[in-house]
Amino acid sequence: MSAAETTLRKKPVEYEATVTEVRMETHDTATLFLDLGGAPVEYKAGQFLNIDPHQFPALRAFAAYLQEQKGRRELFRSYSMSSAPHEPQVAITVKDEEFIPGLTKYPGLLAPYLVHGRLTGARVRVTGFMGPYVLPDDVEERTDHLVHVVAGSGAVPNFSILKDALHRDLRLRHTFLCSNKTWADMLFREELEKLEAAHPGTLRVVHTLTRETDEPRFGPHVRKGRINQALLEELIPDRDRCLVYVCGPAITPWDRRKALDTRTPATPRFMETVLGHLHELGVEDKRIKREAYG
Repeated sequence: MSAAETTLRKKPVEYEATVTEVRMETHDTATLFLDLGGAPVEYKAGQFLNIDPHQFPALRAFAAYLQEQKGRRELFRSYSMSSAPHEPQVAITVKDEEFIPGLTKYPGLLAPYLVHGRLTGARVRVTGFMGPYVLPDDVEERTDHLVHVVAGSGAVPNFSILKDALHRDLRLRHTFLCSNKTWADMLFREELEKLEAAHPGTLRVVHTLTRETDEPRFGPHVRKGRINQALLEELIPDRDRCLVYVCGPAITPWDRRKALDTRTPATPRFMETVLGHLHELGVEDKRIKREAYG
């Protein structure tokens, strides 16, 4: 069994963590740095941990209300690590869940609390580490070009994977393609700029902005509009040899149920659109790894 398979198959462990710092990345996204109290920590870049909302007294009444509305118990929430395994502290980056009347069925329970709850110094029980959205042990034999295609907080696990691969000096070139609404919504922008400057010829970062109105923001590294097939074609010339890691919003189970009820097709989101473009360009499905949220 490979080292990756051993890590993936380990039984998740519950940790008593202390939030040592909460750093606001954007107006609605925060990174929480966690001290696990010296407990042995072993995870793969790209994995996530779980947090049970019922542990927080401030959320108990709201959780009970949502359970009554939904007719089921509120489950744990999963958050990808934005830290890499070589870094001293585990960190998760959490985006607030916007409630849009008429579009969003229920308001978010845990994410708003983690982002805006001023939790520095708080004790939090977390369970980790899980998830198959990781690099294979033989990645250097499979490709020399890793393409990251992400949207919004979908950048989180890929940021971890990127930092880990660069730290381990894997023989890989990276293209990091990230979609956001505006310049202010970009996650890890400065960190990515520093990594790109430190690894010329190894890392290329390109952003796309869908609602930015400040025209001087745009240029070779910041494109206007959504990630489209033409841009993917430009950035991925080696479509028969690359590996593509795609992370971002996908059609939700609620959207699918609504589509069935109304007998109308569910509107494709970022994941479905990007996968369609990649398939049209001839990227085989076996060369695409995906992590969806919604």
